[in-house]
Amino acid sequence: MKNIDMNKIIGRSIIREDGIKKVTGTAMYPDDFCFSQQLVLKTVFSPSSHAIIQSIDIEKAQQVPGVLSVLTAQDVPCNEYGLLENDQPVLCGPGSSAAHSDRVRSISDQVALIIAEDEESAQKAAGLIEIKKEQLPALYNARDAIKETSILIHPEKKNNICSHYQIRKGDALTAFKQSHVIIEEIYFTPAQEHAYLQPESGAAFIDEEDRIHVISAGQWAHGDRRQIAHVLNIPEEQIEVEYAAIGGAFGGKEDISVQIILALAVQHLAKRGIRRPVKTTWSRNESIAGHHKRHAFQIHARWGALESGKINAVQMDILADAGAYASSTDVVLKSAVIAAAGPYDIPNIHVDADAVFTNNITAGAFRGFGVPQACFAVEMQMNKLAEALQMDAVEFRLLNAASDSSLSINHTSLPGGVTIREVLHACGDAIKKEHYCITTCQSEISERYAYGTGFAAGFKSFGIPPDECRAKISLHGKDSIEGAVVYHAAADMGQGVHSVIMQIAAQELGIPLERIKLVAGNTRTSKDSGSASASRLTYMAGNAVIKAAAAALKQWASGERPAIGEETYHSPPTTEMDAQNGYGVPNFGFGYAAEAVSIRLDRKTGEIEVLNAICCNDVGKAINPIQVRGQIEGCVIQALGYAMMEEFLQKQGMVLTDSLAAYLMPTIKDIPHTFESIILEIPDPNGPYGARGMGEIPFGPFAPALCAAVHDAAGVWIHSLPLKPEKVLNALESKKNTGNIN
Repeated sequence: MKNIDMNKIIGRSIIREDGIKKVTGTAMYPDDFCFSQQLVLKTVFSPSSHAIIQSIDIEKAQQVPGVLSVLTAQDVPCNEYGLLENDQPVLCGPGSSAAHSDRVRSISDQVALIIAEDEESAQKAAGLIEIKKEQLPALYNARDAIKETSILIHPEKKNNICSHYQIRKGDALTAFKQSHVIIEEIYFTPAQEHAYLQPESGAAFIDEEDRIHVISAGQWAHGDRRQIAHVLNIPEEQIEVEYAAIGGAFGGKEDISVQIILALAVQHLAKRGIRRPVKTTWSRNESIAGHHKRHAFQIHARWGALESGKINAVQMDILADAGAYASSTDVVLKSAVIAAAGPYDIPNIHVDADAVFTNNITAGAFRGFGVPQACFAVEMQMNKLAEALQMDAVEFRLLNAASDSSLSINHTSLPGGVTIREVLHACGDAIKKEHYCITTCQSEISERYAYGTGFAAGFKSFGIPPDECRAKISLHGKDSIEGAVVYHAAADMGQGVHSVIMQIAAQELGIPLERIKLVAGNTRTSKDSGSASASRLTYMAGNAVIKAAAAALKQWASGERPAIGEETYHSPPTTEMDAQNGYGVPNFGFGYAAEAVSIRLDRKTGEIEVLNAICCNDVGKAINPIQVRGQIEGCVIQALGYAMMEEFLQKQGMVLTDSLAAYLMPTIKDIPHTFESIILEIPDPNGPYGARGMGEIPFGPFAPALCAAVHDAAGVWIHSLPLKPEKVLNALESKKNTGNIN
């Protein structure tokens, strides 16, 4: 059957499966769905960041013409949900059987839902709801929250600690005494808004088979269905979740937003004999207030190195702000801990990491999953040690780089295919080739402008172990395969996984790509494929499709028509981390990257202009090279925003940056003048055709490389993000006035 050369499909930059629909405007996003007799759902958010809701008077709201129902906590069958643990009320207020669900813990909490004929009626009713509350003392600083025991965000817990991990490898305290150079510093990274183009939106209705059908845009359809079923207290089979086109996510749509409340609304109406569709779309202000953010981190780093340049001791104390609920904090903190010493071979490591509850907006998944925060501290320390030892930044990293024989931070071998040395060499060589650009710019050096180049590297795991993914393929035809239908639940958020699935299916079945039809993103047509997160889908879905294709071909050969193959791919084995010392094999794969950044710094204004950027990323195998390049470039530009200008601000739990006008993001004017993506293809031993997860890997190194470039240009170290002009200018002024390097 396989009569098609692999290189004609795998490794080819095909047109995106959804590309034409998106550029012509025919792609259907959740807000594009409209139904006959459709009703409007309005969310009423919390009036406080920490309070007990004593009463909610909905009488006036219910009397507004056009209002069909106003729902409160007492109307929720099982008033709890959550991604990893069910610690969040669907609606906060009195009358719920769930413990402590009468309290709000952040302004993201929801207290009422209004079902109305139109937006105007719903909005008017929302303004007439009267809420009485008992204000509670609040915690907005993670450092305060970890010490506090009299104020508990979750009263059923003994303290405000959401998650804790620790590493004890070797004897770091003794090793520091033997160190020739010790660098100690505290680093800060901010919360970040996902700022996807499409705000939360969806619709729901009761279908002809009495299923609750929810149309939305998320990252894990089966995960959404599980949480909806739990809240409504009905079997999962009575719910169908369908994903429309997804206008960006980056981790921000991994948590539930509108899916549960839509299902709750149609269930409530159906009990009253009303079978009408319900739709909701959050405003940008509601979206910003209503969904989780990147965790803000504080990291106290102490690193020691011998005179030879070998790093012999690392101590990292990590504190993360989890916000009001658990979300994916435990996984985020775990990922940060695993990355807390970087992709380096270091014998003595001591890490303590805590994430704590506060009354800020919940923190959750965001591209990189805690690794960018850790990478910032790690690579800043690497650059400072290199400078103190008078070593080249690349050579210093090569001296300490991990290999297949190294023991990881978890005391065990890293998963096969450790390629940090290869990416360091490739990026280092590219810097030398591109050096002419830097020297050309430096001819403009004046009293006002300074030029600098910085370097950093990093790694990140992919997958969510223990991981599994399902796929089904149906082959049609008589004597030869005329077509194939691939059923897969994977969410395509714009990363192009649907195209990759089709390429792999075509390759494995030996038929042209145009004969492949993909049915995706629906819980009724496909079994669980897992979340579109953690850079896992190409790896996991690719392997699942390969297995399903082999099973379908076997059925075809035996004469079955249609021939159906349905298979589950299970990730390579992993183990939990030991609670005391971190021992274990927590991951089955890693991706590696190195980056260089060249800048022009305006000494008068503190403004940074990024001239050149180089990103070298080992992707294992670029199944669709143009998509890989797009992922690298998009990831680095998003990291540029995080490093230079993006800063999600809250004050006393209230959002200050509550619109895209107030929340600054990069524009075309902010991107590097030149950008070089260097794609290495060193196969992962278990990846489909050797492919590794790669969509998040380039995020981490950019910020420390940028800070190193600023230091190269002006002699100042800046230890907190973002590097806004005023912060840079203050650092320059401090150095000028005191003669000290900040």
